[in-house]
Amino acid sequence: MKRRVSASNRVRSLRTRQAPPGRPAGRRRWPRSRRGATVIGVVAVAVAAVAAFLIADGGSGAEGPRSLTTDEASRLAITRFRNYQAKGRAVTITVPGTAGGLTVTGSVDYRHKVGYGVVHGTGRGRSSDGLIQWTPTSVRVRPMTDAPAHAPASPPRSGWYDRGLLASGSALDTSLSIALGLGGDRPDNAELLPQNGAAWWGREQVDGHRVDVMTGPSSSDRSGTAGNVRYWIGSDGTMYRVRVSVGSQPEPVVIDFDTHTYVPVKPVPGTTPAR
Repeated sequence: MKRRVSASNRVRSLRTRQAPPGRPAGRRRWPRSRRGATVIGVVAVAVAAVAAFLIADGGSGAEGPRSLTTDEASRLAITRFRNYQAKGRAVTITVPGTAGGLTVTGSVDYRHKVGYGVVHGTGRGRSSDGLIQWTPTSVRVRPMTDAPAHAPASPPRSGWYDRGLLASGSALDTSLSIALGLGGDRPDNAELLPQNGAAWWGREQVDGHRVDVMTGPSSSDRSGTAGNVRYWIGSDGTMYRVRVSVGSQPEPVVIDFDTHTYVPVKPVPGTTPAR
């Protein structure tokens, strides 16, 4: 059964109230927070009103689900903060589509909330190919008939077209918004994650990294959405993959990290990233 999620329900952060008991020796204690309630699983609600999330997709580790341990909850709570600490990450975003998919290969700057990369169509024509730069509210595209495998480090000075980032009706824009939401300037609340349905599903290998597969909890205002977002997380809380099921699309959005060398994002000439 599909659940519709308001476009206004964007990425929010859970504030960590205190370090959970039983944290392994040497692990940093994150600062307390006075805020409580919204959860990491709400990353996925960047999907607009007409793009409903599906119930948790299957296919990852078959060992779960089970409740998170204290250590697992701590790693899930800091995984978006790890991206923020890194300043930026190299990403490959696989966007589903009934008429063929799109792949965005590039970088996301989690301090300035801006992404930049190259778009290639998969199983479709080249009409969507080209360079792209995006923020939480805007998209700039530069069509190219022979787009390179990787975007140039410095964006070209001309040939760009501006538009707003669509809140509904675009799998590409939904995917871009989700990618930007995978970084936060503080840890989420580890204590609330298990209480709201976050779960452990198994262990896998991603590009040589041993990871735990976890699903996020229900969003604070949409019960029953636990599992809509699936995370592949390393032993130190590093995020290596995220998968989000999006209504009306045949396959989930998949965001892979460190698939190539991270290149700091430079603004398109004439623009300044939001700060």
